[in-house]
Amino acid sequence: MKKVLSGMMLGIAVLGLAACGNGDKKESATPDFSIKDRYELDKTQPAWKLDTKKEPTKIRWYINSDWTSLPFGKDVTTAQIKKDLNIDIEFLSGDDAKLNAMISSGDMPDIVTLMDKSSQAAQKANSWAYSLNDLAKEYDPYLLEVANQDTFKWYSLDDGKTYGYPNYSNTQADYDSGNIPVNDNFVIREDVYEALGKPSVSTPEDFKKVMDEISKKYPDMTPFGFTTVGDKAGPFLDKLQDFLGVPLEDEDGNYYDRNVDKEYIEWLRTLNEVYRKGEISDDSFTDDGPTFDEKVKQGKYATMLVAGTSGQGGNFAEFNKNSGTKYVAIDGPSSTSGREATLNQTGISGWLINYVTKDAKDPAKVTQLFTYLIDEQGQILTKFGVEGVTYEYNADGKIDYLQEVKDLEKSDNDAYNKKYGISRFNYFNNDRVNAMKVKTDNALTQMQDWGVGKLKPHFIVENINPDAGTAEARSNSAIETKLNSTVISMIRAKDEKQFDSTLDEFKTFLDNNKWDAVKKVKSEKMQENREKLK
Repeated sequence: MKKVLSGMMLGIAVLGLAACGNGDKKESATPDFSIKDRYELDKTQPAWKLDTKKEPTKIRWYINSDWTSLPFGKDVTTAQIKKDLNIDIEFLSGDDAKLNAMISSGDMPDIVTLMDKSSQAAQKANSWAYSLNDLAKEYDPYLLEVANQDTFKWYSLDDGKTYGYPNYSNTQADYDSGNIPVNDNFVIREDVYEALGKPSVSTPEDFKKVMDEISKKYPDMTPFGFTTVGDKAGPFLDKLQDFLGVPLEDEDGNYYDRNVDKEYIEWLRTLNEVYRKGEISDDSFTDDGPTFDEKVKQGKYATMLVAGTSGQGGNFAEFNKNSGTKYVAIDGPSSTSGREATLNQTGISGWLINYVTKDAKDPAKVTQLFTYLIDEQGQILTKFGVEGVTYEYNADGKIDYLQEVKDLEKSDNDAYNKKYGISRFNYFNNDRVNAMKVKTDNALTQMQDWGVGKLKPHFIVENINPDAGTAEARSNSAIETKLNSTVISMIRAKDEKQFDSTLDEFKTFLDNNKWDAVKKVKSEKMQENREKLK
């Protein structure tokens, strides 16, 4: 779902924004919108509880993605948001061209959600969005009481102010808490696993042996599958590297090129050998999401490398229900030198980044919405629904879904989503409230339990690509494109000679595209990250 913004075009659009459209309004650091007849500021409680505004506020919210908009106010969760804040939300979606046009014209909605902290739009947000520091001062000081300060600092721009706030921004404290589940797994059908004597696939030789055994014993199954590749390299870049514990930095703290790591290349060679035996299907490299989903539901793959396990929960549950067996996580491909797995989850940059634009019709109400969704009350609502309607607190003070809610989720997931909207309105969500819920078993429980202790934050390498518009950025973009095709070509090579020549060609491409200069920029940005993390 993530889309990379067009750096050059957005850079031109954003830099020219102050000269467009609404003149002085775009130059103003703070809104001139008054709340003097509505409420007085109080940093001890959220402004939405104080606001006396009677008429509903219509909020236009643009998301820079081709998502299908969810209806607002129709399910239990969003109906409660609508009631509490007296608002209605119209969601808009689009692509980079639409975002570029809005920024250029100065005709912006109330809220904009971006996907990339390092994009030109995000880096120049002070030209089209209000800082959350100023909005808190003007309309809701409680916002600064509930915002995570590590996240707030991480998102500050050169002027020291913070303009965007993300969902799923996980800090070091979040990783240390144990509340963040792994989201990448190597899984195997349990019936296959037990029939083969619970074998290890952690070394290249063991992996090849098990794939051979599956191929002979289960000819109707594909021995090894993986989540969709699309126009990239699927789970075969950073996800596989994380399983192998490939370092993020060298001994001097500089950028380490994981893509040419010796053990990583050894595992790509292993996958190529498995592919050449017919134990990886060619279809797996071209299957789209729905096709892959259907194969998972039918248990077509004996084993899988899954990137984004949480997104497969429904598919795994469907397979469990219809098969009498299930997929379970095991260690999977591992380091041959004793390095521990360093699986990653969403980092401190989070995923979606939300901004209040300088065209917001009622910036006070929009600020209240940000506070509401960031605060614990909003987190519980958007994660679990409404007390007494979707959940109740048990004797231990833990959130437990009502039985009818559990039953509907199992029997008709679409109806469950439509009725309750649980965990669907996730634009500001994080994992901190996970600990408040009763631990229950589902299709993902064993997979998440397997990952306990295996997560390691990758904060140091977040957003380290060269700035858009620079020579290094152009080189990096070309190298990333070449890398994606190279990795897949290596796995699908017809013989060892083609595998080696493809790798050699990529290394030559790196030299010809000034890779050393790109690595230098990445290393410098890693140092900047260290400063922000202090």
